[in-house]
Amino acid sequence: MDACVVLCIIRPWMNHVLKFQFLQLKWLVDGRTFASSIVCPNFSCVFFTVLLIILLFCVFFRLVTLFMDELGHISHWRAIMAGSLAGMVATVVTYPTDVIKTRLIVQNRLEPSYEGIVHAFYKIYHQEGLRALYRGVSPAILGAIPFSAGSFFVYISLDKIWQEPIVRFTPLQNFINGCVAAGVAQTLSFPFETVKRKMQAQSPWLPHYGGVDVHFTGMADCFRQTVKNKGVLGLWNGLTPSLLKIVPYFGVMFSTFEFCKRVCLYRNGYIESPLNYKLTPGVDQSLHPQELRELKLLRRENFEPRKSALEN
Repeated sequence: MDACVVLCIIRPWMNHVLKFQFLQLKWLVDGRTFASSIVCPNFSCVFFTVLLIILLFCVFFRLVTLFMDELGHISHWRAIMAGSLAGMVATVVTYPTDVIKTRLIVQNRLEPSYEGIVHAFYKIYHQEGLRALYRGVSPAILGAIPFSAGSFFVYISLDKIWQEPIVRFTPLQNFINGCVAAGVAQTLSFPFETVKRKMQAQSPWLPHYGGVDVHFTGMADCFRQTVKNKGVLGLWNGLTPSLLKIVPYFGVMFSTFEFCKRVCLYRNGYIESPLNYKLTPGVDQSLHPQELRELKLLRRENFEPRKSALEN
């Protein structure tokens, strides 16, 4: 599994990995900074992240088996598709917790509308109905399309940019690749993220309609009102702090992921060292790790009787 695939898998929860969410939602309010955005740690993001990680990988590995060919192989494009679909399914299932997280952030801390996760869920459901818990899910799902396309475009262009095979990239190159892939993918999908957050935050039951700077009736109207009042670039408001958080995060993640993958290949005997990608001589690279271990064990068993016979 390549780092590009991992990027598509973990995209739905990458905005929830930080304890405080002030920078992410600062651009939602119209000249007002709510106290809860600064001093109240968003514990719901921890709950959301744990739930989503478990569900994501369960769905992903199930989808991978559906995209495999008769030999059990899967192409990069199919793997990215499986990761994107897994992210969509997990996003839909756990989306209410994302809405609750946003509401807890934008509420006025001096006069809080919600007392916690359970109270927020109960109050939103009884005041606004079940649909309110899924407000903004459409742009969340549609945003996966440009995100996956952007990450895949960067991935297939890496060998042309560096003029060498991907498997020979150094940790520094992998770090740069992660930064570039995350930056391009996040920039392409950010308008959907903007609309999603606005739709989540807007509520007639919150002061100032949740602090949203434009009022709308749906996803298309939110796009239209944002462009009308803020211009086209208004869809990318808040992109800079988002990139400052996401780009180095995925740079470190990509380089660490690739290094750990090389360590696993080295421990299984496919390469000579985790510091380079030089293949181990005499090793069939098409064998699975279990098959390779069984082959080594068989060779050892055949070698020991010959050694004993020579000694005798």
